[in-house]
Amino acid sequence: MSPSSSTLTDSARTPEPWQWPESEWRAHAERVGAGRSLLPRQWPGGARVAVALSFDSDHETPALRDGITSPGEMAQGHYGARVGAPRILCLLQEFGIPASFYLPAVSALLHPREARRYADEGHEVALHGWIHERNALLDADDERELQLRAADTLERITGTRPVGLRTPSWDFSPHTLPIIEEMGLLYDSSLMADDDPYELLDRGRPTGIAEIPVQWIRDDAPYFVMERYAGLRPYTPPRSVLGIWRDEFQGALASGGLFQLTLHPHIIGHRSRIVILRELLEELAATPGVWFATHAEVARHCLGLAE
Repeated sequence: MSPSSSTLTDSARTPEPWQWPESEWRAHAERVGAGRSLLPRQWPGGARVAVALSFDSDHETPALRDGITSPGEMAQGHYGARVGAPRILCLLQEFGIPASFYLPAVSALLHPREARRYADEGHEVALHGWIHERNALLDADDERELQLRAADTLERITGTRPVGLRTPSWDFSPHTLPIIEEMGLLYDSSLMADDDPYELLDRGRPTGIAEIPVQWIRDDAPYFVMERYAGLRPYTPPRSVLGIWRDEFQGALASGGLFQLTLHPHIIGHRSRIVILRELLEELAATPGVWFATHAEVARHCLGLAE
């Protein structure tokens, strides 16, 4: 290779992040920002803490998204709809607690009675993509089309149009926030910049959209997921996870903040795991000053919107 061709190759190479000018790394870091805190001075009824439980009813969709169609993989998804979701709904009914259910539209189409039951029993049904797609792999037009199609599908099945989004796998792309704004959604629940609700910024511009933040600590999947042909194995006993969630709740209670939890019917629904959810709900219900709410209710209160 001649010196001139070598120089050409070097100059055409994509710069490494450590070679970026400030304008580039700053633009990436500030594309979607965390704005003002939306933690209210007081929760409804003078409650000391807000509790927002959520369930991502993915069922068969993560496997279908990846083109995995084996009966074994489908059966694991079936478990969430057949066993996990009914157990969860019975538990919520027993304690009189509302929750938010995030459904990929394909899950709702495969299990329409389940989706309608969520709504009929007073729970929120919110967006979770079309087929649990990976937004970072989509262009803006495809991501937009799938979210709009998903919203239309959930509205048709449940009778109510969703007001919130949780991106599949919390995969928030550079296009997601403009799509949320275009759709007129009230809130997102995919990001992790705070423990408590905050306003999303688009390149520094306040959007008026609430973020109900999530965290892997408060998600059942990192502790319990099993992948047969990979190195991923459940590594934490359920009662150890219960201890983590109790500490998270106690921290929210002490600060007057929000305790948000993300669970999956096909994961938490198993016998040795649903028992820790029951124990947690027993503790929460016995604590004075707890406001149980859907994510949409939390967002409306934090944004100062009339119910």
